[in-house]
Amino acid sequence: MSDLKPYLQELIAEIDTALDQQLPTKDTAPETIHKAMRYSIFAGGKRLRPVVTLAAAEALGASRESALPAACAVEAMHTYSLIHDDLPAMDDDDLRRGRPTNHKIFGDAIAILAGDALLNESFLMVARTEATERYNGLDFVRELATAGNSQHLIGGQVMDIEAEGQTISREALALIHDTKTAALLTTSIRLGAMAANASPIQLSSLSRFGRAMGHAFQVIDDILDVTADTETLGKTAGKDLVAEKSTYPSLLGLDGAKAEALRLTNEALQALDELDGDPTRLRQIADYLLKREY
Repeated sequence: MSDLKPYLQELIAEIDTALDQQLPTKDTAPETIHKAMRYSIFAGGKRLRPVVTLAAAEALGASRESALPAACAVEAMHTYSLIHDDLPAMDDDDLRRGRPTNHKIFGDAIAILAGDALLNESFLMVARTEATERYNGLDFVRELATAGNSQHLIGGQVMDIEAEGQTISREALALIHDTKTAALLTTSIRLGAMAANASPIQLSSLSRFGRAMGHAFQVIDDILDVTADTETLGKTAGKDLVAEKSTYPSLLGLDGAKAEALRLTNEALQALDELDGDPTRLRQIADYLLKREY
């Protein structure tokens, strides 16, 4: 585990370089929209989704380079969702990744358009993924589009909004997590595996890993919203309580939520037991996420 941090830093540097090359420069007309897009995508963050895209490709013996277009694509889609999430009509947040949210700098209209532009860029990026024996360009685009559609990322956001101020069941909360968070994380891993020409059995194993890890990630996010401070998180702490959102800590208590995060992480790790490949880095990442403090 001691070598995980430099490994992650290496991957993040590769991802940032590729994003810089694939996005329009800040001087490209109209400059305002491109400055707004770059403001949010280069604001830092864990880069978890593109990192696991590259790690999944490596786990199956492929080069990281083969999965870089897909890695950039999932980060662009994720960043678009954050920009829109923070808008006054949504979560109305002032801070993201340790700096003012996009609409606080560029205004609501440009923030909406910056998110829209990053969403469209994500499809241009994933379409650059080289076809393999089993997967062609359409497969990569379809995979990403499905993760972001009204039954997954957007649908999860709708259910999250509608659940505010209500006490919902554990099953309903799991469905929100499954669509809003786990779907894109699972797709991030699947795209990396597809770029490595994964067999159906390999893709199934990594999909189960991604779904369980995605759930665990969101449970830990809910815990940190209660236990960490704003400076550490890089976003406003305590927002879930103010918005009266149902979370695992609110349903199960902190100890129960921590137990659930551990259970889900173990479930994710068990899925890798069946993987024909070298999932060492994916195991390390799952363990790191369980113990993270931001």
